[in-house]
Amino acid sequence: MASTVDAPSPPFAPLSEEKTTPVAQSPAEASTATIPPRRIVAESSELIFERVSPDLTPTSRNLMSSKVPSSKIGRLFHYGGLAASLGYGAASEIIRRTGSSSNTESSVMMTEANIKRLVSKLSQMRGAALKLGQFLSIQDTHILPPEVDQIFRRVQDSAHYMPDAQMERVMRDSLGNEWAACFDSFDRIPFAAASIGQVHQAVLKAELSPTHVPLPVAVKIQFPNIANSIETDLGYIKFLLTAGKLLPKGLFLDRTVSVMKGELADECDYAREASFLRMFASNLKDDERFKVPWVWDGSTERVLVMEHIDGVSVGEAGVKALSQVDRNDIASRVIELCLRELFHFRMMQTDPNWTNFLWDSRSRRIGLVDFGATREYSKEFMDGWLNLLKAAASDNWQACVDWSLKVGYLTGMRTRLQLMLDAHVKSMTLLATPFKATTTQPFSFGPRTLWADITAEIRAQIPVMLQHRLTPPPRETYSLNRKLSGAFLLAARLEATIDTKRIWDVVVDQYDP
Repeated sequence: MASTVDAPSPPFAPLSEEKTTPVAQSPAEASTATIPPRRIVAESSELIFERVSPDLTPTSRNLMSSKVPSSKIGRLFHYGGLAASLGYGAASEIIRRTGSSSNTESSVMMTEANIKRLVSKLSQMRGAALKLGQFLSIQDTHILPPEVDQIFRRVQDSAHYMPDAQMERVMRDSLGNEWAACFDSFDRIPFAAASIGQVHQAVLKAELSPTHVPLPVAVKIQFPNIANSIETDLGYIKFLLTAGKLLPKGLFLDRTVSVMKGELADECDYAREASFLRMFASNLKDDERFKVPWVWDGSTERVLVMEHIDGVSVGEAGVKALSQVDRNDIASRVIELCLRELFHFRMMQTDPNWTNFLWDSRSRRIGLVDFGATREYSKEFMDGWLNLLKAAASDNWQACVDWSLKVGYLTGMRTRLQLMLDAHVKSMTLLATPFKATTTQPFSFGPRTLWADITAEIRAQIPVMLQHRLTPPPRETYSLNRKLSGAFLLAARLEATIDTKRIWDVVVDQYDP
């Protein structure tokens, strides 16, 4: 979701226990032909699932059941308790260091014990605090201090789902008391849970299905009152981060929090997501390389029912077992789609979470799921951003400065800060390297490649830009940069080798000025 559910895609295979239940699957992994079994280990309200696929190495993930704190007072109580426990942990660390001969300069707040406390509480609270962590840590940019980055990355691998009674209330409020009559079957244990909701496997009744036969679906159910807790949650987590002086000044946390607040409010509206699902389905209806799920008209702002589609997450560790041809195809399609979203649709699904892209090796299609993070861009902004990227791909330093000023990356005052200008332009020209006419094609991503050297150089510019940045970047670029860099990161993860210049030319040549 992640807007969405940030969970790897099943199927799941047994770990232990005698009882076997139907497998929980992602929107992209259920099959109408056969449904492999899932066995559940239940211990302290924790379910441990192991995923297995012919193409993938089995991996496991914990899903824990806990009630979602839904009132402001209840959430304040939890955050207050967290602050107190972190203070206790820091005091204990000070005492330990006082009696120790070791000379360490690491933060007394960010100890291993306190990191575990933060991960546990954020996973239980869900909502905006959890999403901010995903927002800040999804990029491989090393902006965050290692301790903070560790917290947010651990949180991404944790998940709590709401108890059955709480889920039942949400379903009744959204679909009515007889909601279960819409389905031939409904798995009451979710296969995924994340910041704002959880996802269940179900089969929609034939009379409600567009195919007029029972249709396997994924049912996204939003946690109660998450939409109303966004502002207060972000305020709490901002206080925790700033009180410990854990973030660099140039990160402009106020702007980041403001952008996140708007994005999360949008993502909590599942009716909005359903409309983008339909728009993407229309935009890609003639492209057999992609599959967008059908969405049920009975969906609401808090419950979204969509077709599930076959596939495995392109971010799975075992995806490298796929052939080089498959990995190249996946990477080239994701990068091309990213550019088309920007320059053709002016509408982008901005969540680069790899579980939103599902590869079906039989049909050789990529399933696209989770459109909660979709953003629209004005033609004026996109004209400017395309010209900036063109200037970077042409190594035109002055044009990069001019278009950066027009887009809003730089201010007139900044022209006096040569260090900032040089770092910004160098980063842009490095980012555009795959699209340059002078770059040897096909272009290789992954370890020990030119792209690995480029990402290291971009990281080296970040401290300079953070130190000398006078104003935050344009609001539109938060989500845009997140997705574009995410596409490149995926190509590197797949160790793909593709003709990026050809992709660039095909998309840009069709741009409507």
